[in-house]
Amino acid sequence: MQDQPKFIPQRGTDFYTDGRSARPQVENTVARGQLHQDPYFYTGLGADGKEGSAMPFPVTMEVLERGQERFNIYCAPCHSRVGNGAGMIVQRGYRPAGNFHTPRLMAMPLGHFFNVMTNGYGAMPDYKAQVSPADRWAIVAYIKALQLSQNAKPADEAPGVQVESLSNIARQEGFDDPNFGNEWALPKTAVYGTPNEQDNGIPPALPPSANGKYPPAQPLPGAATAPAPTNK
Repeated sequence: MQDQPKFIPQRGTDFYTDGRSARPQVENTVARGQLHQDPYFYTGLGADGKEGSAMPFPVTMEVLERGQERFNIYCAPCHSRVGNGAGMIVQRGYRPAGNFHTPRLMAMPLGHFFNVMTNGYGAMPDYKAQVSPADRWAIVAYIKALQLSQNAKPADEAPGVQVESLSNIARQEGFDDPNFGNEWALPKTAVYGTPNEQDNGIPPALPPSANGKYPPAQPLPGAATAPAPTNK
């Protein structure tokens, strides 16, 4: 039993002529789940290498609901639930996220958003390990729905549907906040650099102070602060 004729990982062997115990994959074999017959579905890029402008499958209400659910889990912490780039993490000092309602991102093709979720962009990491390709496309569809919700025209509604402003609906529901429905703005607290309407998706870098260190983030108004330590 001391000298068993077995292959030990990362060790060579004289059984094969190439001296390797680890054998290469059989030619033309594909691992389970990695066939990827539809390149556009897995990359968002067309045959010309450019970001595509079509969904790889029909968008149903179930797809939008799934996209909303995944968006609220993975995207809303930075981009906020309305997609204006002022999520809770941003409000607490993280770099501002992309605002989906800027003209540049409004004009971006669908494949752009899929590509960014897959590979990351600027300060945003990739989410391909957390979100499956089908769910990434569902999020893309929901992002376009968010964009339409803030830029819809009366002609976009079905015939006979009455369109009301969000402020009027809020008052009818008893929500009497005078600022409700106003233009969105990125929070000024705990955000460094110039608030330049995060149109490019890459916020300005944090400015170091004279000693080369980054300044601490400012607390939000009304936030509790820990007492200063004392030496006893």
